[in-house]
Amino acid sequence: MPFIIYSVLRLALILVLGVVLYAVGVRDLLLPVLAIVLALMVSYLVLGTQREAAAVYLAGRKKTREETGERFSRAVSGDAAFEDEQVDTAAGRPGVSGGAGAAAEEPPVADETSSDREP
Repeated sequence: MPFIIYSVLRLALILVLGVVLYAVGVRDLLLPVLAIVLALMVSYLVLGTQREAAAVYLAGRKKTREETGERFSRAVSGDAAFEDEQVDTAAGRPGVSGGAGAAAEEPPVADETSSDREP
C-alpha cells in the first residue's frame, strides 16, 4: 500500500506542476517533459518519507517471496490454476480435477476454419 500512495502522490505532483506550467504559458512538447522533470526533483525533496516506506514495503515483499518460494500470491496462483483447468476441459483434455467425465459433458467447440460453412 505505501507504494501505491507514493505513486499516486508523484502522479498528482506531475499533474499539479503541469497545470501550473500551462498557466504560466508553457505549451507543446515542453509542457509534459518539464512537468515530469520538475516533479522528479520536487518529489525527491518532498516525498522522502513516502519513498522510504515504499522501498521498505517492496523489500519486505521480495523477502517474503524468496522465503516462501511463491512467485505470485496464492489468490493469483489459484485463479491461474482454475483458468488452466477450464481451458483444458474445454479443449477435451481433462485437468487435474476434471477427469474424463468433465470433458464429455462439454459440447464440442466449433472450428472457425471448417469448410462446411456457407459463404
